[in-house]
Amino acid sequence: MPHHIPPPPTEDDDTPSPRPAPAGPPAEDSVNPAPDEAEGAAPDDAARPQAGDAARPVVDRAASFQADGVAGRVADEATEIYAAHRELLFSIVYNLLGSVADTEDVLQDTWLAWAAHGLDGVEKPRAYLVRIAVNTALARQAAVARRRETYPGPWLPEPLVGAAGTGFGAGSGAAAAVGEDAAEDVARGEAVSLAMLVVLETLTPLSRAVFILHEVFGYPHTEIAEILDRSPASVRQVAHRAKLHVQARRTRRSVDPRTQREATERFLSAALGGDLAALMRILAPDVTMWSDGGGVRRAALRPVEGRDKVARFIAGSVRRRPEDLDVRYRTVNGDPSAVLFEGDAPFAVMVLDMAADGEHVEGIYAVSNPDKLTHLVDDEPDG
Repeated sequence: MPHHIPPPPTEDDDTPSPRPAPAGPPAEDSVNPAPDEAEGAAPDDAARPQAGDAARPVVDRAASFQADGVAGRVADEATEIYAAHRELLFSIVYNLLGSVADTEDVLQDTWLAWAAHGLDGVEKPRAYLVRIAVNTALARQAAVARRRETYPGPWLPEPLVGAAGTGFGAGSGAAAAVGEDAAEDVARGEAVSLAMLVVLETLTPLSRAVFILHEVFGYPHTEIAEILDRSPASVRQVAHRAKLHVQARRTRRSVDPRTQREATERFLSAALGGDLAALMRILAPDVTMWSDGGGVRRAALRPVEGRDKVARFIAGSVRRRPEDLDVRYRTVNGDPSAVLFEGDAPFAVMVLDMAADGEHVEGIYAVSNPDKLTHLVDDEPDG
């Protein structure tokens, strides 16, 4: 059964432009048609239809094997193209959904649609794959939103622990996949922090897709219009509103990674050491803490706001912590952060959002839901 690209969602003021869905795979009998017999040539006895076999076609086996070889090479090429772009697709879809499991499901559907369609008529494989992945992710958003409506407490994106500051393994592999001209776009994509993903949760799915593609991955409005089956004017309008929405909720800031690492170490030292005074000194007056235990681990059911309340909540939580917690400092979604282990199993991820002065913490994101830590593999050396 052919897999078609699902239609993107609509918004009242964004009229989608009609665009035919990509064709499905060719009919089975059109892939390797049996060659016609040469005029006047008699087939050999082995190939001649026998009694009761009137429907069996006369097949030139040599030609059939050759056609099968061509089909195999095309399939191999399609697989190689998909594999080369998989990291880019993961980065885009993860930033749209914030869930590793949902992202993997979308990539599986993307692969099935890509494999079913084949390379016939596809002039720009990267653009075609991105289009499938983005629209498949948007089609999944309704189900994702319904799940999150009944989620116990704040829902936070799944943290991605990685080396080299990528947070999701895009790095040079994705840059190579999209070509040297797009390496800068991928590098911009590496900087999406957990704090920014929380802000992006307040956008509509369409606005989030436009914002991610334009502001994070550097796609021009015209290409986004092709991906989403909309007019460039409509995309520009959505992009403008999305940017204003994000700017109103999060100012652009840049904190040196070394500064953030040192602040994270000071914060964990004060928190785990029960030093309430030191904790109060590092927290900004308007600090907010989000804790996601998924209803499995102890966590606040609402964001905790204000220096005094946050400090006391942390102090109370630390008193109930496991005794053998091991703190490892790692990169999470591009930011120097802390990953807490209980033995060999991940227990929680702590990500700090620093104030512009680089000295105080104004946002704390604590993810301890075990379901969001199952993919976490720590193979970095300590240090």
